[in-house]
Amino acid sequence: MIIIKSDEETEAGRVPSEDEFAEMARFNQEMADAGVLLAAEGLLDSHKGARVRLSGGNTTITDGPFTESKELVAGFWIIRADSLEEAIDWASRVPSPPDVETNLEVRQVAEAFEDYAETYTEELKQGEDKLREQMAENQ
Repeated sequence: MIIIKSDEETEAGRVPSEDEFAEMARFNQEMADAGVLLAAEGLLDSHKGARVRLSGGNTTITDGPFTESKELVAGFWIIRADSLEEAIDWASRVPSPPDVETNLEVRQVAEAFEDYAETYTEELKQGEDKLREQMAENQ
């Protein structure tokens, strides 16, 4: 997963220009053509969101906006890469306006049955497979 971090501009509701949208669309198409793109979405600024904290059976809701903009997510791509190096290579191609500092984070998505084999049973895997089929039908 390639995560693009928020900044003061995105948190202030800055809308990308038509050229920036077009450049991002070209990049997304390049990844789709290469067969690596699984999902890609941008997120609205945090004042349109909330945080939900679950602790000790209690739920606490905090409405946005959130002050630490560099810790927030502005968007993401989920890609299928064969290595961290390949994912970093794709991340290094993310379009970035010349006057904007773009901060990305590259993270591996857990494969539950493989990464948590000690506790993730075959029964749980079958349930997840069924859920994924249902999710695909919903699209």
